[in-house]
Amino acid sequence: MTRVLFMGTPQYATHILQTLIAAEEVEVVGVYTQPDKPVGRKAVLTPSSVKVLANSHEIPVYQPSRLRDPHTIEEVLAIACDLIIVAAYGQILPKAILDYVPCINLHASILPAYRGASPIQQSLLNNDTHSGISAMWMDEGLDTGAIIKSERLSIDPDEMVESLYERLTVMASNLTLDVIRHWDRCTAHVQEESAVSHCKKIAKADGLIAFENAQEIYHRYRAFTPWPGIFTQSGLKIKAMMLEETQSVGNAGEIVAIEPNGIVVQCSQGSLRLLTLQAPSKQETSASNYVNGKRLSCGNSLV
Repeated sequence: MTRVLFMGTPQYATHILQTLIAAEEVEVVGVYTQPDKPVGRKAVLTPSSVKVLANSHEIPVYQPSRLRDPHTIEEVLAIACDLIIVAAYGQILPKAILDYVPCINLHASILPAYRGASPIQQSLLNNDTHSGISAMWMDEGLDTGAIIKSERLSIDPDEMVESLYERLTVMASNLTLDVIRHWDRCTAHVQEESAVSHCKKIAKADGLIAFENAQEIYHRYRAFTPWPGIFTQSGLKIKAMMLEETQSVGNAGEIVAIEPNGIVVQCSQGSLRLLTLQAPSKQETSASNYVNGKRLSCGNSLV
């Protein structure tokens, strides 16, 4: 029986935790997750899905605001465990914890590519053909540890972030269990520093477009739907779109076709077929209904 202390916060981590709980050879002795956060207009204090799952199995839950606080470090070191498994926890582990027992992180990229907070989205932004999961020994750097094992999967040219997220989550869950079963016999390899790339935390502003490059916007749509979404300066949200073509040059935002199956909007380079739109404080509707309601025609600007 391997005693595991688990650290994670989002849905990705929840699936991994569920796999560990279900494994006969694993005992989850405690769970660390981010503090409850206010959600929605009424700012209702809401626990992470990891906390909800842990509570349902009566596993002790810890939610320090800062893992580096001396009291928190003492608390972790008092928990008897063989391994610490980390999956999108949201905090850096201090050296005292890293030195306590072996710490394994499950990162959603083929490291050393896309160290950082948004590897799944970054793979779509770059129109990569493959993604994957890396299990690594943790050190004091950000996703810099030696790789225990990686697994890859292919990305469909039109795949959206939710689909890729789900597939990578299943892969990460299976890889976690495999690594736990063999962790004391694994030979890790150091990451190749010349191949390192990074990705940043996504902000709401990243969804703002001005109909520049159609192909780049389409990949942002794949990466940022449902959050932060794709929207114009006026607040018009583009809920569904297709890449029409990539070669034409024209006036950014100009409506060039209005058809039952969408409207075609020119970008500075290329064009997009917009299928579903949502105006501020309105229900989403088909793009053709939107322009008809606004009495817009070909040659008008959607910006």
